[in-house]
Amino acid sequence: MGMTMTQKILAKHAGLAAVEAGELIEAKLDLVLGNDITAPIAITELEKAGLEKVFDPSKIVLVMDHFMPNKDIESAQLCKQCRGFAGKHAIAHFFDVGEMGVEHALLPERGMVGPGEVVIGADSHTCTYGALGAFSTGVGSTDMACGMASGKLWFKVPPAIKFHLTGKPAKWVGGKDVILSIIGQIGVDGALYKSMEFTGEGLQNLTVEDRLCMANMAIEAGGKNGIFEVDDVTRAYLKDRRAKPYEVYTADADAEYDAVYEIDLSTIQPVVALPHLPANVVPAAEADDRAIDQVVIGSCTNGRIEDMRAAAGVLRGRRVKKGVRCIIVPATQAVYRQAMDEGLFTVFLDAGCAISTPTCGPCMGGHMGILAEGERCVSTTNRNFVGRMGHLTSEIILAGPAVAAASAVLGRVGVPGELS
Repeated sequence: MGMTMTQKILAKHAGLAAVEAGELIEAKLDLVLGNDITAPIAITELEKAGLEKVFDPSKIVLVMDHFMPNKDIESAQLCKQCRGFAGKHAIAHFFDVGEMGVEHALLPERGMVGPGEVVIGADSHTCTYGALGAFSTGVGSTDMACGMASGKLWFKVPPAIKFHLTGKPAKWVGGKDVILSIIGQIGVDGALYKSMEFTGEGLQNLTVEDRLCMANMAIEAGGKNGIFEVDDVTRAYLKDRRAKPYEVYTADADAEYDAVYEIDLSTIQPVVALPHLPANVVPAAEADDRAIDQVVIGSCTNGRIEDMRAAAGVLRGRRVKKGVRCIIVPATQAVYRQAMDEGLFTVFLDAGCAISTPTCGPCMGGHMGILAEGERCVSTTNRNFVGRMGHLTSEIILAGPAVAAASAVLGRVGVPGELS
């Protein structure tokens, strides 16, 4: 029996000729990631164990992004602990205020992840890097500690679901609409502990930014990881970012899948996920009876330059509706600078938006956009669970940047086509 992309990568890193779904293996790690919330737990455990050194300071990444800039004394203490650890162990990739970004946007941008690699991160959305043909998955902080100490980790090889993509998305339809449509179809447990593998001629019509968004949300379908077949679009993205050689893995023709889905991208329309699950998906045009209080455009799903451009394309020459707060959060310093240089900030400011420094803040109700009792937000983030962004009675509606921007202007859920 042949192997999937994920199985081939895991077999290589386990030093095995082949692996099967359900098999327990120990695999070498190419990168270990932590942030200002999850890394301190791992660091504390390592210090308790008397760790004197990490397995490879060049293969550990610490990104201060969740409560940054520090929102209170407790978050400041957590970052201080990470800074001390990074200094003590000469961690090569430590990103703090002024150079950091939302971790899952920052690492691809910096060329720190490549095809064929095994990456773990103490953050559930570490599955983002599958967009570049890597096996990447979220782990707990204690697993992160083990990874930093040994450079290895145990995995159960996941079975796979294949998504064969065809067609070309329509205007205003992006990766967020595609992945929400898929999650709406299979459910939040439709890929439970499975590899979501994306292939097909339709890939050529999805940018790397689209793919990063889609791989990021594999976890919202319960997936162990999401992974895209490497093609010319991937290689072009990596060309000026990635000097280190990489190895590309493709699935065997006789690879076994638990299910195969045919997805025609041309049939997908702008959608939203209503409270309180990412699978509660409906066409955005059918949710226009929901007034809103806030819009957030940013995060590790939709804070990249393409997302800024899409939002600006809708907001240009228009104003955010009175009574609605629209917060723009570029995901990295580079995105921030590029958006500024392209004049997008002028568009946002003229429209009445607030522009934030890069941060995860509002996504998980940390800061920079917490919701009050009964408030409703359209957000380009990845989760809309109860209380995720603030008060337990608040609501989050997930959307792509174009729908989010149109909603800010309309004061309710809406689509760009409604704007005159």
